[in-house]
Amino acid sequence: MLVWVKFAICLAVILVAGSRLSKYGDVIAVKTGLGRIWVGVILLATITSLPELATGISSVAFVGKPDLTLGDLFGSNLINLVVIAIIDVLYTRGPVLHYLGSGIVLAAILSTLLVAAAAVFIYIAQNVSSLGIFGYIGIYSPILFCLYLLAQYMIFRFQRTQEGQPADNGSVTANYDGVSLRRASTFFGIAALATVAAGAWLGFIGDELSQVTGLKASFVGTIFLAICTSAPEIVVSISALRMGALEMAVGNVIGSNLFNMGVTIFVDDLFYTTGPILSYAAMDHVGTALFAILMSCVVIIGLIFRPRFWPRIWVGVDGVLLILLYFGAVVVLYSMGGF
Repeated sequence: MLVWVKFAICLAVILVAGSRLSKYGDVIAVKTGLGRIWVGVILLATITSLPELATGISSVAFVGKPDLTLGDLFGSNLINLVVIAIIDVLYTRGPVLHYLGSGIVLAAILSTLLVAAAAVFIYIAQNVSSLGIFGYIGIYSPILFCLYLLAQYMIFRFQRTQEGQPADNGSVTANYDGVSLRRASTFFGIAALATVAAGAWLGFIGDELSQVTGLKASFVGTIFLAICTSAPEIVVSISALRMGALEMAVGNVIGSNLFNMGVTIFVDDLFYTTGPILSYAAMDHVGTALFAILMSCVVIIGLIFRPRFWPRIWVGVDGVLLILLYFGAVVVLYSMGGF
């Protein structure tokens, strides 16, 4: 019972901190002129992904279970994509993906490529060669990190080329005359520190959950930890949607997937001194990654394909597919050996 209480406390801290990130992130986007796509995909995504980063470091450095962090990362990718379906339900003007521009399309494609690269590298590390550097760091995680930097450069350059062009979406520009950039940055930093602290604690809680429930570390990471560490993405994206910042709402979850694959795996590999982290990963994660790729393709199709008639009762077809694929991934992962 105590471990579930700890889990609930961590979730509450992350929810409270995440609820402030979207507001002050939007202030920063407006005050600096960086744009909501860049702030959502890079700044907000980095902050909301800090729980995964902190959980990963504690999981590999202190608990010594890489499958906890890898399960958390790939599971978070799935949940982040489900967040788009949640946004779709809450957005009353129609399928939310139809109101977003090509900048989000670029980010979604790059995110899919990084997830696919991570899955391929896990398979190669398990079946071909781990190719360790300095005896314990795998060559594949630095490659993922370099791909992440390249993706961010491409998104930044694309955002700059789109400056001054009219936006054809449902976003609303808020007035933040009463909030200074300094104040917004300060409160943004405080909220970020809170998410990091809660995320670090989650690594230990995940290990306790695995021992108490008897479930595999990969399954615990993919389901329980992923839900908790994805709470900031859920809160931030819904808050951004209510403010009318559609690019920031969707860009946040797509950017978080980029960060999970490109940065967190690399940092976790640095802290995991036993050997290249991907060579110690369970093959379950490849299956989870494949579902994440399928879900990402649904998002990309929803962004590009905009028919005049798109069936919608309560949620768009793309949102329904995202939810079905997520539950399909949970069932498949459990059948592969959740215990």
